[in-house]
Amino acid sequence: MRATEANWDARTPVHLASDFYGLDDRDRDPADWFAPFEWADLGDLAGRSVLHLQCHLGTETLAFAERGARTTGLDFSAASVAAARELAARRGREVDYVRANVYDAPEALAGRRFDVVYTGKGALCYLPDLAQWARTVSRLLTDGGRLYIVEFHPLLSALGPSPGPGEGPELLLRHDYLGGGEVRKDSPHTYTDGPAVEGPTVSYEWPHGLGEVVDAVLGAGLRIERLRECDELPWPRWPSMDRTPHGWWRLPDIRIPLLYALLVSRP
Repeated sequence: MRATEANWDARTPVHLASDFYGLDDRDRDPADWFAPFEWADLGDLAGRSVLHLQCHLGTETLAFAERGARTTGLDFSAASVAAARELAARRGREVDYVRANVYDAPEALAGRRFDVVYTGKGALCYLPDLAQWARTVSRLLTDGGRLYIVEFHPLLSALGPSPGPGEGPELLLRHDYLGGGEVRKDSPHTYTDGPAVEGPTVSYEWPHGLGEVVDAVLGAGLRIERLRECDELPWPRWPSMDRTPHGWWRLPDIRIPLLYALLVSRP
């Protein structure tokens, strides 16, 4: 995880300048990173305390603040947290950003508890121990509080979340569907556009199947309220994808799960 933290510090300047995040567009709505069903599941956030775990640049974190939530973002990358603070100040939003490893969040947040904990879209794969993570989240939730996970589906990971060298447009299973084991990656480029990373290029991932995620939250004493599977992505993974009315992307001829959402509550 220390190696991955250093890699994300090095990724941050590339992401800040990328067209993928489009941070130079001051008119871009942070809500663009959310599917409509997410807001329906979350409900009214005005006045509620929201914690965004593994928030990176805070692009989604800002959307909670702009809906009136008392918002906190947490990430292990010092460079990401510094960038997120600057972006929040630029938009005139008060967001409390904290630098910490997600497993250390209860201590880093001085025992604070939250009405909503949000995470996902490329977050869980960087966690080696989901059972410990779920117990950590339980400590962060108020009684009756909710955890909302919106994550890339294991099927997308098996197809490949980004095109590989020489890869064609076919839907082919290129990786394991079920999780298991540590994956070491060494790439000079990130998932965004832009130049090569100047700094550490090694990171580690731990793929997690949907069953593993469900077992982890149930094992922590949390209660599942809703599970959704979604056939859309916030970026065009395949050239054949069509734009949806709310600005996301969908394959034109086949419906397969590319994203899932898990709404969980602490009794």
